[in-house]
Amino acid sequence: VQLQASGGGFVQTGGSLRLSCTASGSIDGINGLAWFRQATGKEREFVAYINWSGRRIRYSDSVNGRFIISRDGANNAMYLKMNSLKFEDTATYYCAATSLTGTYFYTTSQDFDYWGQGTQVTVSS
Repeated sequence: VQLQASGGGFVQTGGSLRLSCTASGSIDGINGLAWFRQATGKEREFVAYINWSGRRIRYSDSVNGRFIISRDGANNAMYLKMNSLKFEDTATYYCAATSLTGTYFYTTSQDFDYWGQGTQVTVSS
């Protein structure tokens, strides 16, 4: 499975960006997708999760109410619409895919088998 993330950039506080992640290869075993982020000098943290059907979604407390995760099954794509961006949202954002099944929300890095290359989001203060 290959994941390609895009859509990062530079934005002012309060602005919006939409990140995209496209999956290719042997995707039949994928059951969930997520966004993580890592700021300079900090550990990678969970941002949002969506299962393959799009019916189960979870957000971290820090982005809940501001970010929206979605899926486009026809294009094997996932999106993260980020609104009301804050300086502390500045990070490299990674998309990830898991083959784990079950009625869970997967939110830790260890749960994910495949990772995209990351896309940088910079929010000016």
